[in-house]
Amino acid sequence: MFRAVLTRFLTKWKSYRHRFVPWIALNLSKNEKTLRHVTERSKDKLVPDEQVSRTLLHLFQSLHHAGIRCGDDHSTLQSLGFCIDRKPSTLPSAGSGVFVTRGFVPKGALVSMYPGTVYQLHEPVLLQSIRNPFVFRCIDGVLVDGNDKGLSRVVFRSCSGRDRVGPFLMSDATWLTDNPRNPLAVGQYVNNCSDERPANVCYQEYDVPDGFPVELRRFLPNVNYGHDAQRPLRCVVLVSLRDITAGEELLSNYYTVVQ
Repeated sequence: MFRAVLTRFLTKWKSYRHRFVPWIALNLSKNEKTLRHVTERSKDKLVPDEQVSRTLLHLFQSLHHAGIRCGDDHSTLQSLGFCIDRKPSTLPSAGSGVFVTRGFVPKGALVSMYPGTVYQLHEPVLLQSIRNPFVFRCIDGVLVDGNDKGLSRVVFRSCSGRDRVGPFLMSDATWLTDNPRNPLAVGQYVNNCSDERPANVCYQEYDVPDGFPVELRRFLPNVNYGHDAQRPLRCVVLVSLRDITAGEELLSNYYTVVQ
């Protein structure tokens, strides 16, 4: 009985530890590849915000005009040249992962988005964070809760419904289901790299500009916890560090966020 409990705990810990700040601080210097990656990648954005906006607008306009059904990746392939999807990870005990299933991802492309509720420094997230390995911390301390179950799920749905403007939804809650309307909204399931399996994608912070079309905001998989019209919506996107071919699993570096 004790061994079974210990095994379950260790399995959960292996998944969670890369998001536990004290553990990261203690182990960062032990991973030379990671330390070099942080030094080289954490200062400048790999892709300008304007390019991120253009990519999202192109995809969202395609989804909007096509009236795409959930699970249909035709518009995604036409817009981006590739498709991604969740599948069992190739890493031991990693659970789900994210793979390129069709097409080709060139270096420097926006590959995925990290969905979830966005919390500022002063906003309460304690209860939502308990036993939650999907809380992502940005460089400035802003948190993105990408958990699609439990209290996190309830909070996102509540905030998403609150922010409706007339007939327009301001966010996409379908990432909480198995068939997200925005096919890129699976970034919370991208697994951590290792020395043997280096990262092929990198996290990058992106604030949605004020001029982003209101009718396309329904495809954004993020929502502010606080109702503050003056605060830009923080998103986290994943950008490819090299060319990625169909069949490859996306692997990130949990230590690194590009500001």
